[in-house]
Amino acid sequence: MNAGSHSAESVTLARIPSGVELATTIHTYRGGADGPTVYVQAAQHGREINGTEALRRFHDRLALESLSGTVVAVPVANPLTFDRVTYTTPEAFDSVNPNMNRVWPGDDDGTLHERMAARLWKAAADADAIVDLHTGSPDMHPHVVFRQGDERSRRLAKAFGTDLLLSEPADDDAPEEWHRRGFGGKFRVAAAEEGIPSITPELAYNKQIVEEAVEAGVEGLLNVLRSLEMLPGETTERNQTVARNHLGKISADESGLFRPEPSLSVGTTVDEGDRVGTVYDPASYEPLQDVIVSHDGILYALTREATVTAGDQLASVAVVREELARND
Repeated sequence: MNAGSHSAESVTLARIPSGVELATTIHTYRGGADGPTVYVQAAQHGREINGTEALRRFHDRLALESLSGTVVAVPVANPLTFDRVTYTTPEAFDSVNPNMNRVWPGDDDGTLHERMAARLWKAAADADAIVDLHTGSPDMHPHVVFRQGDERSRRLAKAFGTDLLLSEPADDDAPEEWHRRGFGGKFRVAAAEEGIPSITPELAYNKQIVEEAVEAGVEGLLNVLRSLEMLPGETTERNQTVARNHLGKISADESGLFRPEPSLSVGTTVDEGDRVGTVYDPASYEPLQDVIVSHDGILYALTREATVTAGDQLASVAVVREELARND
């Protein structure tokens, strides 16, 4: 077995009107023996930077001499949103597709985001597995999303190692909201359509490097490689819960100030009828809405931003499908 190798290539994703190139770096790690190829990217949404930091530490910890196969890693998938610390691209750059994670596998002749996605798709399309690192808000419980009914993706999600796994229905099995929000263009969904097992870890926290989230990302990536026999060793085992990704979010019926129940925290079990909090009129002090859980499940997102507008998401609850013991 040879020692393996690492290379880093700067690639142009697209050009903005001034002619300035939007470039990013693709790292390729080749192991000392043959094996699968895993593609992993981070910061598709620019404010979600814990995945980028996880890839930096993964770079330092990956033992190439022990690696079988190839890892392709893109620490900054979207340099436009990364520089602006935003979730979407300003309308001036892409008024049609402001969210890059709705246009996969992209289009070489399409809008800015479609062109960027198409260039990265060339690096991802031949992979045997895909990991798309995201980091939700500070008020989101870490979890991994995979396509419901896709057993290979489910195994990747289990190997990554968060205690909550969310299975998401797709295509004909998905609710109307899934289609209305363009989720068919998510990177993970496009990969699944091509038969590539893929997962989206949501590490929680954005705009700040948080040690717990970063370390979960690094260990999760190493666990995925171990599960594919690309690295020696066993995956980190833990009890896990598989739940249905709930798109019927709990929303604000009225605009005002939202006060969540002080005793609630993400990751806890809630029951139908439990109170999540109260929306009230800041001027008159009048309660406007008792925010109530509509079904039993796991509270995996709860906003802490007090000023809300009618329709804003206040919380998300996932319906439990099954409990996995360590040896399942």
